[in-house]
Amino acid sequence: MNVLPPSNRKSLAALTAAVPEGILLTAETDMAPYSRDWSGDHFGRPLAVARPRTVEDVSTLMKICFREGIPVVPQGGLTGLVGAAVAAPQGGEVVISLERLNRLRSISAIDFAMVVEAGCILEEAKSFAEAHDCVLPITFGAQGSCRIGGNVATNAGGFNVLRYGMTRDLVLGLEVVLGDGRVWNGLKVLRKDNRGYDLKQLFIGSEGTLGIITAAAFKLFPRPTQVETAFVGLRSVEDAMALYARARRECSDLLTAFELILRGGIDIALNAGAGLTDPLSEPYPVYVLIEASAGGRVDLRAILEDFLGDAGDIVVDGVVASSKAQAERLWLLRETMVETQGGGGRYLRTDVSVPISKLADFVTDTLAELAKHHPEALAVTYGHVGDGNVHLNIVPPQNSTPEAIEALFHETETIIFDVVDRYGGSISAEHGIGRVKQKAFLDRVDKVTLDIAGRLKDAFDPKHILSDGRILGAHSSIGGIADR
Repeated sequence: MNVLPPSNRKSLAALTAAVPEGILLTAETDMAPYSRDWSGDHFGRPLAVARPRTVEDVSTLMKICFREGIPVVPQGGLTGLVGAAVAAPQGGEVVISLERLNRLRSISAIDFAMVVEAGCILEEAKSFAEAHDCVLPITFGAQGSCRIGGNVATNAGGFNVLRYGMTRDLVLGLEVVLGDGRVWNGLKVLRKDNRGYDLKQLFIGSEGTLGIITAAAFKLFPRPTQVETAFVGLRSVEDAMALYARARRECSDLLTAFELILRGGIDIALNAGAGLTDPLSEPYPVYVLIEASAGGRVDLRAILEDFLGDAGDIVVDGVVASSKAQAERLWLLRETMVETQGGGGRYLRTDVSVPISKLADFVTDTLAELAKHHPEALAVTYGHVGDGNVHLNIVPPQNSTPEAIEALFHETETIIFDVVDRYGGSISAEHGIGRVKQKAFLDRVDKVTLDIAGRLKDAFDPKHILSDGRILGAHSSIGGIADR
C-alpha cells in the first residue's frame, strides 16, 4: 500500500469533506480504469478520481482545488493518443471524469442545433440527432467510446472533415468551468453572434489546459437520405490526388470522405482474421475509399458512377457498393487496418498534415527516407486526403527489445517530422499535443506564439492547476511557463 505524503493527505481530506458522497474514488482498484488510456501506452497515478454529476459539482471541485493548489486533469473517454487526459505518472493529480455528465439538454430540428453534456458518448449524441432526422457529422473509429467534451477539447477530426470541417467548425457554444471554479456560460445556438471576442474558440483544442468543458452546443445538418460508397484501385498517390481534385469539382459538396490507403494497410486488414476479402480482382499500390451523401431528389449513385467512369484514365479498377452492408464492409477494411496494425504490440503513431497539393510528394519522400534508414520497420500509411492529414505509423519488427523499439520510434519520428517541416506542415493534424508531442511542439513553436499561449494560460488558470505540463512546458513558480 502506498503511503501518501502529508500534502496529498491534506488535499484528499479537503476534497472528501467538501463534495457529496459517491463522487470521489480513492481506492487503487476503483481508480484503475481511469489510470490508463485506450492505447495502453500511457498511464498515470491519480491522487483521486472525481466523478461529478452536475456542472455545480465540477464548480465545487475546482473551487477547492484552486484554493488548495491541487493539480487537476479532466478526462473523457480516454481515447486520445497523446497522453493529455491521463494523470501524471509521478502522482498528485486529481482526475475529474466527466462520464456522469451525459445528458442531452436540448435539440431542435428547426435550429439544426443540439446542446449535450461533455460526458455523453459521441455515438449516443449522434443517435439523438438522427432521432430528429438530423446528423452530427463528427465521425471516426472511436465514436462508440469517446466523449463529447474530449472531442471539443482536442478539436477532433475524422472522416468527414472534408465536408463539415473539424469539431471547431461545428461548435456553436460552450459551458466551461474555469480554473478557479467559476462557470462561463457560453451555451448559445446562435449562428450569428458578433459581440466581441469569441471566447469559445480558446477552449476548443486546448486539451483541458484552460478550463473544463461541461457542455457543448453543436450545429446539426439534415440527415442524408442517400449515401454511396466506392472503393477504387490506383497506380500511385499522385493519381489519388489527381482523382481527388476532379472529385472536388465534379461531386462538389456531396463528397463527404476521401480516404487514402496504401496496399500495406489493406494486407494488414485482410490478414487480421476478420473474414474480410479483397474487394478488387487484383492488388494495387494505392486505394481510395470514397463516400458521398445527399438528400432530396439528387440521383447520387448516377453522379458517382458517371464521375468514376469519366476517370478511367486514372482509376484502374473499382467498385461502388450495391448495399449498405457492402458499404460497411468496405469501411471495415479501413477500421480493421487501424485496429490491428500493431499486431497487438506497440507501434509509433504519427498524425501529420501538409498542404494538400504537397501530400503525394510528402508521402513519397517520407517513405523513401524511412526505407533508407530503417528498412526493417513496417510503415503503415493512410490518411484523409481532403484535409492533407496523413497517418504514417511505424510497426517494429517482431521480437524487438523494448530498448530497440524506443530507439526506432525516436529515429523514425524524427525522420517523419523533418520531412513535415520541409513541406511547411504540422506535426499534429487532429490528435493534439498532450505530453507525447510536447517536446516536438516546443522545439518548433516560435517565441511570439509561445508567449501569447503562456499569457492565455496565466489568465485562465493563474495557479496552473489544470492539465499542467500538457502542450506547454510545466509551470515554474518563478517566471511562469518554464519554457517561455
